[in-house]
Amino acid sequence: MGEIKCVGILTSGGDAPGMNAAIRAITRAAIYNNLSVKGIYRGYRGLITDEIQEFKTENVSNIIQRGGTILKTARCKEFTTPEGRAIAYENMKKEGIDALVIIGGDGSLTGARIFAQEYDVPCIGLPGTIDNDLYGTDTTIGYDTALNTILDAIDKIRDTATSHERLFFVEVMGRDAGFLALNGAIASGSEAAIIPEFSTEVDQLEEFIKNGFRKSKNSSIVLVAESPITGGAMHFAERVKKEYPQYDVRVSILGHLQRGGSPTAHDRIIASRMGAASIDALMEGQRNVMIGINHDEIVYVPFTKAIKNDKPIKPELVNVLRELSI
Repeated sequence: MGEIKCVGILTSGGDAPGMNAAIRAITRAAIYNNLSVKGIYRGYRGLITDEIQEFKTENVSNIIQRGGTILKTARCKEFTTPEGRAIAYENMKKEGIDALVIIGGDGSLTGARIFAQEYDVPCIGLPGTIDNDLYGTDTTIGYDTALNTILDAIDKIRDTATSHERLFFVEVMGRDAGFLALNGAIASGSEAAIIPEFSTEVDQLEEFIKNGFRKSKNSSIVLVAESPITGGAMHFAERVKKEYPQYDVRVSILGHLQRGGSPTAHDRIIASRMGAASIDALMEGQRNVMIGINHDEIVYVPFTKAIKNDKPIKPELVNVLRELSI
């Protein structure tokens, strides 16, 4: 493709607080650099169904504080097919869009990588996911807000757990990544976190009962990542009822509560920085990269690295939780 004159923005996959801040930043940075902007509604599906609207500065006024995404989001099976992507490309050309900025998680960036390869479209990705599971960036858009939502919920759960002297398993999102569970446990003073990264190495429940759960404590809270690898909170609650029937066990599944809410200052700032950086990247001729933040500096991470590499959990965080939960 030739010179970039028009940028298309879409949000894809699960929504995350801060996506609107990113949309605002991309739009205004593009207009500042004399580019036109088009908002694509409902993710990749909107590219196929031609739900595309020109965006001006006023389209993104008064949205930085709002959770969710004004562009809406949707899963799109059609885009996973060559036929679907062909229709999407034709609509892009018809609308005069020269480049795409995609805000989403690994599935969204995978779609962008394939589309960019097939049609030579410059694509820039922004890591928009509460799971914080994308390689190459210290944090993702929405993660900090979700963590604070979890913290608020656990503070309330602890009040009732203490009153009734119960063991609570609280299930949090994260899929195959334990960042929300582990850091949520540290921040809330929980007794343990059961995360997929260590499920194959040790029996995390047995270790918790043996080391972390003391009769001197009148309540205990354990965070469990929702991953199929761990089996989720219900799995561990059932195990406790069978193996340790002396404990009064309850389960709380936070679910989609974690995705909503007004973004924190941190999420608004990184979304704004990443959004502006996506336009800088396009102006520099970058393509097929995700914008990340590493040691508070903007970095460009190739899609292949961001998607294929697993983001590691820091072992020292596990040790901190273990030491502080005695």
